[in-house]
Amino acid sequence: MTVPDADKPSSATPEASPAARVASAQLDNYITEIVERDLQNGKYAGIVTRFPPEPNGYLHLGHTFASFLDFQTAVQYGGRYHLRLDDTNPEGESQEFADGIMADLRWLGWDWGENVFYASDNFERYYAYAEQLIRQGDAYVDSVSGEEMARLRGDAHTPGTPSPYRERDVEENLDLFRRMRAGEFADGAHVLRGKIDLSSPNMKLRDPVLYRIKRAWHYRAGDAWCIYPMYDFQHPLQDAIEGVTHSMCSLEFVDNRAIYDWLMERLSFAPRPHQYEFGRRSLEYTIVSKRKLRQLVEGGHVSGWDDPRMPTLRAQQRLGVTPQAVLAFARQIGVSRTNRTVDIAVYENAVRDDLNHKAPRVMAVLEPLRVTLENLEETRTLQLPYWPHDVVAASADGLVALPDGDRMAPAQAVREVRLTRDIFIEREDFSADPPKGYKRLTPGGTVRLRGAGIIRADRFDTDDDGNVTHLHATLLDEGAKAGGVIHWVGAQDAIPAEFRLYDRLFRVPNPEGEHPDDMVPDFDPEQPGHESGPLDTGFLRHLNPDSLRVTRGYVEASVAADPHDTRYQFERQGYFWRDPVDSRGDALVFGRIMTLKDAWGQTQKAESGKPKPAGKKPRADAAPAASGGVQPALTPQQEAEVTRLTRLGAAEGDARTLARDETLLAFLADATPGETFAQVASWTVNDLATPLRAGTVRVRAADLAPLAGLLAAGKVTSRVARDVLARAAESGEAPAAIVEREGLSAGLDDAELERIVAGVLANHPAETEAYRGGKTALLGFFTGQVMRASRGKAEPGRVAGVLKAALDAG
Repeated sequence: MTVPDADKPSSATPEASPAARVASAQLDNYITEIVERDLQNGKYAGIVTRFPPEPNGYLHLGHTFASFLDFQTAVQYGGRYHLRLDDTNPEGESQEFADGIMADLRWLGWDWGENVFYASDNFERYYAYAEQLIRQGDAYVDSVSGEEMARLRGDAHTPGTPSPYRERDVEENLDLFRRMRAGEFADGAHVLRGKIDLSSPNMKLRDPVLYRIKRAWHYRAGDAWCIYPMYDFQHPLQDAIEGVTHSMCSLEFVDNRAIYDWLMERLSFAPRPHQYEFGRRSLEYTIVSKRKLRQLVEGGHVSGWDDPRMPTLRAQQRLGVTPQAVLAFARQIGVSRTNRTVDIAVYENAVRDDLNHKAPRVMAVLEPLRVTLENLEETRTLQLPYWPHDVVAASADGLVALPDGDRMAPAQAVREVRLTRDIFIEREDFSADPPKGYKRLTPGGTVRLRGAGIIRADRFDTDDDGNVTHLHATLLDEGAKAGGVIHWVGAQDAIPAEFRLYDRLFRVPNPEGEHPDDMVPDFDPEQPGHESGPLDTGFLRHLNPDSLRVTRGYVEASVAADPHDTRYQFERQGYFWRDPVDSRGDALVFGRIMTLKDAWGQTQKAESGKPKPAGKKPRADAAPAASGGVQPALTPQQEAEVTRLTRLGAAEGDARTLARDETLLAFLADATPGETFAQVASWTVNDLATPLRAGTVRVRAADLAPLAGLLAAGKVTSRVARDVLARAAESGEAPAAIVEREGLSAGLDDAELERIVAGVLANHPAETEAYRGGKTALLGFFTGQVMRASRGKAEPGRVAGVLKAALDAG
């Protein structure tokens, strides 16, 4: 069988990789607005970003969002992205994790070329910068205990008190720091602190620790060092060393930016990087703390980092999720300035949407009950389709066209399945004492076998405990009627298999507590180790005891000749593939990638209908759960609203937010259907939500369609569009009228943009020759030149495409 190619190898260029293909839609957020502004005013010659994981565990779904933002921003603006292993804490770090991180990112389709960096390669440079700070009087060696240091720092209401060692002279500080490096002192005896401001309201600036003594074996440096830099010292220095321009991190580091800026100023880096924060994305029913993930592994609660129930990318690969699905999810959840807990249904639906067009339909019986068709004299060979009519179509060349662009011959679009005298059906598809509304097989009742005809149950056998063990049935003529359809497998050809049915690892949406933002962060730069804080095992009580169920049954014979990495839709059961670790030879093991529908959500809805305890009723107009909190399950009416909005074009993440908020829905009610609807919905959720709830928006949704059209056509930049949107919301004036009155239209057609690009290349012959000679990182330089030449009217996304075409044409 030929199936769509779900995981084609990536090329050496980011533009051709699976990541770039899935993420082809332009990012549009407040960070890209900053990037555009910096390119327009010539602040940087090109954009450089970095993704800096610590190699003390495997990447997880939370990292996917951060890596997507870091890498895709650089791709969008013709810049360069780096992978950096932030390995300055020897405890828990290993080459295994470093290699795993790189393998997982390559699986996603990212290709950083030669731009991979290890922080540990620059230990000597960090040390030299530390000595420079000491010589400048900006750092000193402190010898108080950790407890005393914390006391002297004061609190939010009390300024800090100087350590008795704060005024050590430069020579004494240099001598002590060099002796710390030489290993003369015990762990904790001394630290190096920055001398900043003990009265600052920002506690991070109250003389932060820059270096500590730690005797531990480093997986790359061995025992060459016994002092290690702290995150707040190392991270900005490494950004500057690499030439990073826009250093993006999650919101919990917003106060740390002050240290970042202080170091850049005191060490006189130019041009210097800047730190920008974005809201962290948590995921319901999931733990993404590496410390807690390690507890799950080491405590035997899961089989390892690649256990398919884990949120690690390694586990998602083994589960059978494709990189395209993961990246589609990362694109959907969006960028904002606030923390947010994402409905896990957004991720699950991204996986289903991806597999629906890739997974051929076959039949498997997970809990078999033998059925004998008493009147079937000869085996019948049936031709059953791999693909339902709504997934495939006929192409002009006579082949069957699949939605992802692949094609196959008509003979390949079906498989042979033999109907034999003995077959297997699901045990739950027969009931000797059926409940009300049961529409499958019952004594004397009929049911249709998928693609094979209608059968009637005549009698059944039971064991000593009354369990049905064998069913005797009659195959009826086609004129017979049946109320339901069930799947089956012919017993003569059936292939035995083990089926692993995975479910959510935790029973509750937020296993870490009701307020995840109040929890001890997984990464604490104030502590000697990156992952510190008290050991928390409370989340373990929320483990789902039914997160893995194993059954033994049969799968149809057609799968025997298929590639081992084929993803299937087992009819009525879900999406499955062969476990790449445990499925070998004749020992078939199929793991369920995803159910066909959100069965968990349906269960929640059913439970939501139970009587509520007496108490205070929530306001009917209450806003959705606060950012970072746990969103309640959608009601059936809200799910229907999500379906309606996504059909109109809204992204699923936006649709789910809108469905929960009657204020936003009411505003969007008069939005113009069509190609602009998705953009208007996005603005409603990401730009107008707060003023809408405050009742201060004076513009109508219907007035936003022309502005969205101008943005889509490249007539205005995203920065201009958002500025106009904010002004229109406040004034009530039609956005398009503002654009026309003030001459804000970009006014650059393709011909004009190509003329500007040609002029830039002509004015920079040496750089053009260097690019064509292999220095492709110069694309960022050219992007900045074109943006300046266009006076900011060009859309950076279009610039990158036109530029690359012109450069490659030479």
